[in-house]
Amino acid sequence: MRLRVEFTTEPFDLDEAPAHAVVAREVVQSAELDAVDVGPFGNTAEGGADAVLTAVDALLRRTLEAGATRVTLQVNVVEEGGA
Repeated sequence: MRLRVEFTTEPFDLDEAPAHAVVAREVVQSAELDAVDVGPFGNTAEGGADAVLTAVDALLRRTLEAGATRVTLQVNVVEEGGA
């Protein structure tokens, strides 16, 4: 099964990336995921279920430790071969 996770961390800072946002980027970029898109207002990552769920666990733990006050995420099942 393939999953796609979309997430944001808060609070936002338009002047410079807060520590929790940097940590979130590091988590998804170092995970064993097939596709990662990191942006200023939202992020997506896609891969096998185990890899995505492992990344989500690390993402939640590490961003909250780094000062996030809210992490909003959505996880969707992705059709094989589809986006």
